[in-house]
Amino acid sequence: MKAKDVMTHCLVSIAPGAPILDAIAHMISHQVSGMPVIDAEGKLVGIVTEGDFLRRSETHTEAPRRRWLELLLGPGSGADEYARSHGRTVREVMSTKLVTVDENTPLRDVAGLMEEYGVKRIPVVDDGDKVVGIVSRADLMSALAEVLSKSKKLPADDESIRRVIVAEMKRQPWCPVQSLSIRVRGGYVDLNGTIFDERQRRALHVLIENVQGVKGVHDHLGEFVASPDRESGKKGAAKQGGRAAL
Repeated sequence: MKAKDVMTHCLVSIAPGAPILDAIAHMISHQVSGMPVIDAEGKLVGIVTEGDFLRRSETHTEAPRRRWLELLLGPGSGADEYARSHGRTVREVMSTKLVTVDENTPLRDVAGLMEEYGVKRIPVVDDGDKVVGIVSRADLMSALAEVLSKSKKLPADDESIRRVIVAEMKRQPWCPVQSLSIRVRGGYVDLNGTIFDERQRRALHVLIENVQGVKGVHDHLGEFVASPDRESGKKGAAKQGGRAAL
């Protein structure tokens, strides 16, 4: 999926010269937590969010002065904080550090940018830097919900289920394929063998349960642990289960 498949087209936006009271009213009335700031030419110049109104002089929530930081970074840092906590127009409080994507950006990359820059929404722009949409975390959640609702478990024969499970296991570098055995009976998966980390058990359950037609998992896995007896010459043993081949 790409940005254009999930983005919101009906934009709620604000002009940079608008009073912050108008911006607050827009966000409340449209039930959004942030919106793009667009100039008279239709170009994106910033983003204003609820976070921009957390530190305000009117509510006595402005950030405390940090003289050591001003000494380190110069007086500009204190001046910037003052302008943001006392500014009366959107231009004075908005964020100008913009992260944007185009319509064909894969959702994988959109999610990666959100994580990397710690943002909740990313504007989608065209070749002329004009905003054509916006992708928020809520849009990604809606896309996930739609996919999950469509991916209902369909009936499948046991051998087909087993082939899909084994193929997916072989694609995962964390999966100890050679130490596992899979058997499917009536849609229920018997999982035998040895794992080397308890977290692999959880991942295997998720992998199997995501395969269409699976009704449940019977877990018979044993976990490999290092032997405390160094003189025995044995490097380790399994708590239960054993080595098996798929």
